[in-house]
Order: sequence, then C-alpha cells, then structure tokens
Amino acid sequence: MNNYLDRSAPSVTPFQLQQFQSLITRLFQCCQERMQYQCERFDMPDAELRCLMLFGQERYLTPKGIAHKMNVVKSRITKIIDGLIKKGLVHRIKDPEDSRISLLSLTPKGQNKLTEINRFLDEVHEQVLQQ
Repeated sequence: MNNYLDRSAPSVTPFQLQQFQSLITRLFQCCQERMQYQCERFDMPDAELRCLMLFGQERYLTPKGIAHKMNVVKSRITKIIDGLIKKGLVHRIKDPEDSRISLLSLTPKGQNKLTEINRFLDEVHEQVLQQ
C-alpha cells in the first residue's frame, strides 16, 4: 500500500541519508550555477528570464497571470515586465474584449530570444543525460 506507513519497508541507514542530502545539495547548487550562467549568457536578470519563459506555452499573458505563475506580487511583476518591454522582448496590448485589461505578448525579438534560450536548455539537458 503506502510505503510511508509500511513498517516492513527497509530502513534507511544514516550513510544513505547523508548521501541523499549531499546529492540534493549538489543538485541545488548546480541549478543555481546554471541559472547564473544563463543570466550572464543572455544578459538578463533571473526574474526576466523566468518571465520570458512563461510565454513558451502562452500567446498572451496578463500581469496578474504572470504574478500568479511566478508567485510574486504584482508590483514586482510590473518592474519585470517593464524591463522586458525596454529590451524590446514583450509588448502590451489592450484586451479587445475588456479595455481595462492589458495583455502581454512576445515581440519577434522576444520570440527569437525565447527560441535561443530553449535551444540552450535543450543542449544542457542533453549533456546531462549523456553523462
């Protein structure tokens, strides 16, 4: 049934627990280093990079939707979006059904940047799998 409640499941040794914790720590550090490298490579802050990547699944996003997906307050999202607009990667348009709502969409430059980022990530993931 449930291994968490099954008392007959093999116990974990202190060595195994230490090894597991060490692996998790190394994985976390590796992810942080990769994110820092990505930011430097694409000349974008982490938050802008993560925001841009949200457009991979969506044609249009709202600031409120981005704030929810990134789990940050709307005032922070405004600064992130303004940075992407200033770089020419995203533009604002009014929702044709409700002019109070701003929709955000990638510009052609933003689409090219997102494609470049996704290619880079594919290469990184392929290298990890080949090791």
